[in-house]
Amino acid sequence: MKENSLGRLLLKRVQLSADHNAIGWIESHEVKSLSFKAYKIQIEQLALALQKHGLVVGDRVAILAQTSKEWHFLDMAVMCSRGVVVPIYPSYLGHEIKYIFNHSESKILVIENDSQFEKLASLLGEMPQLRLIVALNELNEENKKKFRNHITYITFKDLLREGQEELKTHPDQFEEGIKQQKPEEVASIVYTSGTTGEPKGAVITHSGFTAMLDNVNSFIKGAFGPNDRTLTFLPLSHVLGRCDSLLPLIFGWETVYAEGLDKITDNLQLVKPTLMMAVPRIFEKIYAKINDQVSHSPLWKQQAFKLAVQAGEIYFSKIDSDRSPGAGELLAYKAAQKVVFAQIYQKFGGKIRYFVSGGAPLSPDIIRFLRYANLTVLEGYGLTETIAPCALNPLIRQVPGTVGKPMGDVEFRFAEDGEILIKTQAMFKEYYQNPEATKEAFTEDGWFRSGDIGHFTVDGYLQITDRKKDLIITSGGKNVAPQKIENMLKSQKWISHAVVIGDKRKFLTAIIGIEKERFQGQLESMGLSPDCSLEELAGHPKVHELIQSDIDAVNQDLAQYETIKRFNVSSHEFSTANFLTPSLKIKRKLVTQHYVKEIEAMYQ
Repeated sequence: MKENSLGRLLLKRVQLSADHNAIGWIESHEVKSLSFKAYKIQIEQLALALQKHGLVVGDRVAILAQTSKEWHFLDMAVMCSRGVVVPIYPSYLGHEIKYIFNHSESKILVIENDSQFEKLASLLGEMPQLRLIVALNELNEENKKKFRNHITYITFKDLLREGQEELKTHPDQFEEGIKQQKPEEVASIVYTSGTTGEPKGAVITHSGFTAMLDNVNSFIKGAFGPNDRTLTFLPLSHVLGRCDSLLPLIFGWETVYAEGLDKITDNLQLVKPTLMMAVPRIFEKIYAKINDQVSHSPLWKQQAFKLAVQAGEIYFSKIDSDRSPGAGELLAYKAAQKVVFAQIYQKFGGKIRYFVSGGAPLSPDIIRFLRYANLTVLEGYGLTETIAPCALNPLIRQVPGTVGKPMGDVEFRFAEDGEILIKTQAMFKEYYQNPEATKEAFTEDGWFRSGDIGHFTVDGYLQITDRKKDLIITSGGKNVAPQKIENMLKSQKWISHAVVIGDKRKFLTAIIGIEKERFQGQLESMGLSPDCSLEELAGHPKVHELIQSDIDAVNQDLAQYETIKRFNVSSHEFSTANFLTPSLKIKRKLVTQHYVKEIEAMYQ
């Protein structure tokens, strides 16, 4: 399957799997599908229609929409036309969208609906290069009146219809264009979600994308294939979601696009995927929900759950140390599987072989727990600049708390301060219009500076301790990795988010984020109504007592200088509207700025 452009990879896959299902979606509670042959035709039609509307080699097309099959079709259509796709997070505000559109010098904007358009309606005059808007869902008449004369408007359906006509008159144009693609041509400019400052645009070539896919393919060693099916819901504006959407090109499997994050549970039962990519926040929510359901169950069920977890711990501790479980231990684990864990496995559709987790660290406790239920999580590591995955836990043996081994041609080495340095063909070319940042990103001999601190374990697994810029050095000179502690806190019952504070301080404190749904069973005993505000909940003494119990449990497993001495419960729900990036990472700087008074109070 080795090819050096996404267009050629598409043609090769269609040649190999013409009649096999490629893309699926959910309609009226049924999974509908397109074969690889039909998938290619739809991409071809969209490409020809865009070319009719003036798309030429090198033109930038920005896509502002939630994940959908239409997003992916247009992504492939533009890249196969030798254009450049610029993804924009749908959660971004108008000024952020305008910045990325203008900075990338985009000319075409794909927009999802009226609400996305309304963010930009007053800013159209500040986007002078915008000449075409493609709406995935037709905009209302009032919004259409706001277009300036030089901006053309067309819906996705009409674009597809035009493409059908173009294909009749230009049947060879699409494939001729693909033949002319060069590996070094730019395929996409992916902007980092920016935890600090303006986002940087990582320029990714066709050869960068195909090298990443080659690395994944060589690492998997044939374990994934055409018989697999994935459920896709990650944001395509994030590089991990984009990788997910391109994997059918190498594995020949069917990717089914979910109806949305809020319908994942229902979609799992319908789609019954065998593989699924997700970010840690999804697993954290699943883990919290299971624990919450158990805590509200009859006492006998709680006891059965506790015994099942103990049986899983004993069984896998033997397996991981290359010892055989005893007959009694084996029977106990089989009973736990039948009575408790089988029900958890079925919640995911009953056919899952592997989860792949990336984008941020995942608590080892959650990985181990899901493993007891026969849900194997392959935790991996990658950055926008490495075009998503560059390390992954092997299928044959996963080590929780690590991100696995290098994939394909990826090499790691470590700077004197422990920073992970990376070399691979699956690497971005540069930061768009930012030569200074590009120069700073590489060592003199061409290794990419990841900004992450880590090391290899004795077994050769990569372990990441923290982001270089996030490391805390206490006033006593102790180095503390906050992410490790934050992950431990988030795996507790009552804590949804945690930001550890303590740089140049005598001890550590934390800003704690909570979610109302976790406290539903406690509201009555606290004298609060079901519709109480998060602010009321955050200020309640009982909530502080429960959070303290979680922190005490975590502190037991930490060195004295790593323990959390004081905390503040946030009255705001952590979301992409405030303290989370679109890829659900904490905006640490923003949190510390917002809670400066509360933080100072904890140190008085």
